[in-house]
Amino acid sequence: MTGPVDVQIGKPPEEGDGQRRIGVFICHCGGNISDYVDVAAVRDALKDEPGVVVAETTMFACSDGTQHDMIDQIREQGLDGLVVASCSPKLHQITFRGVSKRADLNPYAYTQVNIREQDSWAHGDDPDGATQKAINLVRAGIGRTRNSEPLVPLVVETTPATMVVGAGIAGMRAAIGLADTGLQVYLVEREPEVGGWAGRFGAMFPNDRSGREQIAALTEQVSRRSSITVLTGAQLVGKSGSFGNYEAVVEVAGDPPETIRATVGSIIIATGFDSYEPENGEFGYGIDGVLTLPEFKELVDAAGGGTLVHLGRPVRSIAYVYCVGSRQPGGNEYCSKFCCAATAHASILVSALDPQIRQFHLNRGVRTYGKYELMYTQARENGAVYMTYPDDTPPSVEQGRDGRLAVTTTDTLTGGREVTIPADLVVLVTGMVPRANTGLTDLLKLPVGDDGFYNEIHPKLRPVETVVDGVMVAGSCQGPKTATESVASGMAAVAQSAAILKKGVAELDPLVATVHVDDCTGCGECLTTCPYDAISTRDAGGRTVAEVSAAVCKGCGGCVPLCPTAALDLLGYTDAQMTAMIDSLVEVPVS
Repeated sequence: MTGPVDVQIGKPPEEGDGQRRIGVFICHCGGNISDYVDVAAVRDALKDEPGVVVAETTMFACSDGTQHDMIDQIREQGLDGLVVASCSPKLHQITFRGVSKRADLNPYAYTQVNIREQDSWAHGDDPDGATQKAINLVRAGIGRTRNSEPLVPLVVETTPATMVVGAGIAGMRAAIGLADTGLQVYLVEREPEVGGWAGRFGAMFPNDRSGREQIAALTEQVSRRSSITVLTGAQLVGKSGSFGNYEAVVEVAGDPPETIRATVGSIIIATGFDSYEPENGEFGYGIDGVLTLPEFKELVDAAGGGTLVHLGRPVRSIAYVYCVGSRQPGGNEYCSKFCCAATAHASILVSALDPQIRQFHLNRGVRTYGKYELMYTQARENGAVYMTYPDDTPPSVEQGRDGRLAVTTTDTLTGGREVTIPADLVVLVTGMVPRANTGLTDLLKLPVGDDGFYNEIHPKLRPVETVVDGVMVAGSCQGPKTATESVASGMAAVAQSAAILKKGVAELDPLVATVHVDDCTGCGECLTTCPYDAISTRDAGGRTVAEVSAAVCKGCGGCVPLCPTAALDLLGYTDAQMTAMIDSLVEVPVS
């Protein structure tokens, strides 16, 4: 069932009485809400609120059927306000703004009330309390909508150019895609050469294509496109302007350094990752023969189809220790995703060099997801032995008197038996860690997650956009990814940039700060608090007053409470709207 579950039509206001006509839709969310909140009681409590013309409950507010029902109600009842009580606005705010637009309702007269994460999921042990809280929250949403004003998106002209920061496999592929759409591209790489991690390796999974050959092919494609300007030994050191027309400053290493300025409509960050560097002594790191996964991969590539040799001696046995630097309590708790597949692939390459080399994979659970499971199977069929050690009992690595390495582990697959494995090489399967980009992060004000990687707005709905308009992230600077996944996210950033810049204009949310000039005394308090430098001053008939650049303002509202004369307001969250919401939530109205 996707349409309305139950409908109550309130008493319509008299024609021309100036009262708002608001529709309220309360979602069951397939039981996520209705199992703990009496949605019918919420509807009944609110159907006679001032301005409420339609009150409905619905099984899935986000479904196509319910969206069409909403559009019909908006048109038939002449609604000029919409309140949807469902899940987080991070998930479906764009969905219901789209519903408003299709029904010719101003999308900023729409309010989404979160009664799932903020109510039903939080108060599953108190249905009566959750129902009353839902009533209060939705009543607050109605109060906000009742005091909303029709807003118009800000329209800005855009420059048909993009700057890609990072020339690894994701950044290079993104630059080519952007150029092929007809955009000017500046490809900025801080290293002396392009290519990133992929340029260091030979055969890579899943297709055994050489990373160096892939980078060489991409480099040749870049060189054929005159619209791509490649800047190596370069860093983005300055950014000004606003979305669609950023003034980017790039410093290129040299004697003396060269400064290049470029106007671009968007910026794609594809700065990649660093490999975890074990501390000295961690799993024996620092002992001859203990290598990280990247070091081992380069050793295998150097064999060139011949004998695998380390320090002049042929390698006869290898022990791989998984999850070094990943899935560690108190450390990097995330999974790096690519490591298990990369190690299985390396194991297959070793077997191709010499099937007699013994290989032991000491793991905490193998995660070769999707088609990479085939490599895991092939590695085992080639003779590789996979042994699982407990989370709280990691393997130990020591060097024996004969110079060989000894790895002691507890194998849960044989009932917790302790096993010591003699090895010529120990490979620490190291994961990805965030690249140190403090200067770039601060310059662009990029959001960083708890894991240290850059955050997108939403992993499914807006997977490459950041909260900074026109600045996108791609590849493994966003989180651990395989090369294939990195390229895919790079192309998603291309599509997003091209969709904005090829039109020549872009629309920005009008939910920005505004100045009531008559109340402004020009004290300057707001100038120092704006993190985006969106506020300046101007002369207004002999008076100095504050002025907000709507294209630069991000609508954070940090300036509003600091104004001593209440001359600043935030559109969409005005003082009147916030007061109405608070009045709806408390027993004693705000005086």
